[in-house]
Amino acid sequence: MDKERRLEEEILASFERGEWQSVPNLSAEIARFSSMASASLVKDKRVNIRISSRDLEDIQARAAEEAIPYQTLMASVLHKFVTGRLVEPSLSPANKVRSCKRGASTI
Repeated sequence: MDKERRLEEEILASFERGEWQSVPNLSAEIARFSSMASASLVKDKRVNIRISSRDLEDIQARAAEEAIPYQTLMASVLHKFVTGRLVEPSLSPANKVRSCKRGASTI
């Protein structure tokens, strides 16, 4: 079963268990989140950086998995870092080996 189908079934099961609630004032909530998104997505500066070709390829691959442009992914990671919301996932043993091979720390 593909990931999308599993996700759909999980959502349906959650709905059937009564875990979903209506938003009292949907238009106000949409306006609030739209305003927050607009404020956080303002891009008024250009930055040029030099990174390794391997890192760029990895970023582009990850962005493709997420179905977003790689520059958007990079901006999102930087934004999460500077706002203190960047969370490093705990590495599985397989990922630790891969990270070590690339010279990353496993702290």
